[in-house]
Amino acid sequence: MMSFAEIEVELLHAVLRRALLRGGDFAEVYLEDRDALAIRLDDGRVDQALGGREAGFGVRLVDGSRTFYSHGDEVREQTLFAAADAVARAAAAHARTEVVDLGPVRGDVGKHPVRVPPETVDVRRKAALLRAGDEAARRVSSSIVQVSATYAETRQRVLVANSRGERVRDDRTRLRFVVSVVARRDGVIQTGYEALGASAGFEIIDERGAADIAVAAANKAVTMLDARPAPAGAMPVVLANGFGGVLFHEACGHGLEADTVAKGASVYAGKLGQRIAAPGVDAFDDGLLRNGWGSAAFDDEGTPTQRTQVIADGILCSFLYDRLEANKAGVRSTGNGRRQSFRHVPLPRMTTTYIAGGQATAEEIIAATPYGFYAKSLAGGQVEPASGAFVFGVAEGYLIEHGRVTAPLRGATLIGNGIEILNRIDMIAGDLEVKSGMCGKEGQGVPVGTGQATLRVSEMTVGGTAA
Repeated sequence: MMSFAEIEVELLHAVLRRALLRGGDFAEVYLEDRDALAIRLDDGRVDQALGGREAGFGVRLVDGSRTFYSHGDEVREQTLFAAADAVARAAAAHARTEVVDLGPVRGDVGKHPVRVPPETVDVRRKAALLRAGDEAARRVSSSIVQVSATYAETRQRVLVANSRGERVRDDRTRLRFVVSVVARRDGVIQTGYEALGASAGFEIIDERGAADIAVAAANKAVTMLDARPAPAGAMPVVLANGFGGVLFHEACGHGLEADTVAKGASVYAGKLGQRIAAPGVDAFDDGLLRNGWGSAAFDDEGTPTQRTQVIADGILCSFLYDRLEANKAGVRSTGNGRRQSFRHVPLPRMTTTYIAGGQATAEEIIAATPYGFYAKSLAGGQVEPASGAFVFGVAEGYLIEHGRVTAPLRGATLIGNGIEILNRIDMIAGDLEVKSGMCGKEGQGVPVGTGQATLRVSEMTVGGTAA
């Protein structure tokens, strides 16, 4: 099997020519080499450690609105040629496209610096992080009955070459530490979750940091043991920074991905240049966020990532494009062509989406709310992109009374419509925070960041169980 260093320009050029032999508009070769390690702790024991390396390639041919794709896990001249021949036969187009000579390889290794490559750190040190988290979480309360923690690292090297003469390398290191805690008292069970993730190296975590993450998760679980049933009805809702951004990601972000828009399956279709949010609301998708969990120097089509403003002062100003959808729309790709691996075709995907900070403080927003609901972190939910309707569970919520956060509440859901909620944002703090997560679409999972500053929605329906 060839390494990236052994793949000559002439071979890449030949593969692209063969893919376009019977016609088509665009051809691409995507090569990937990935190392991964995941270590898991349950019930105080490190009981699972999985690691390995995989490499492979994909050859893509685009002919009009049609895409043909073939992939393999042996990077050899014969397998590359076979894949190119397969997509050429499938396309059977008539219009010929010449392959532009491949230019010098581009790359930007300093955009998301790695100071301590995780592969240079002994695995025992990584396991020690899990034990530090477990011990710290259990010290929070005797009510903690279960702690699960996972340490995960990947190094992904990609090479993309296409018939337009572009050749790009990217070297991506990502590290994530996740803790989930279960607390139980008098028959009541509650959970807490916290995670740290970045496109960075081992420098972002140590035993103390692991303990802090675990304590935060444990405090959530223990606090919610004393929660009372949430009230139901329409009321002001304050969404906390960080995990509150999940609502924007799910209820709004997916509807801004250009393939969803092109299918007419998005509530935002046909609304470019129109007001979809309250004045003062600015929102971005930022693939350039330094060391961001969802960041990379280039997307998975070799396009440089960028900071794309999707909402400016409440006006919808851009969708999120890969090459295919950008070509259809007659615009430039925004660097949002992403794929899970060499086995998948790229799709328009978010990187790090967030509502930008405003001028208020979180304390001022709470103080200006006589009565309402404070959603500190959200759980899973359901969204209908065509209408913008959503239902989200609340993992950690509180009552706001007389301008103060008071009793913890459980069993709450947030119900609404994306555009309606965006238009009801009336206060935004300056405390932007981004959290790490995984996003699924059409069977592909990719790392994404979700975030926002603390903000208030003047009215939202809260589903609760209080009598």
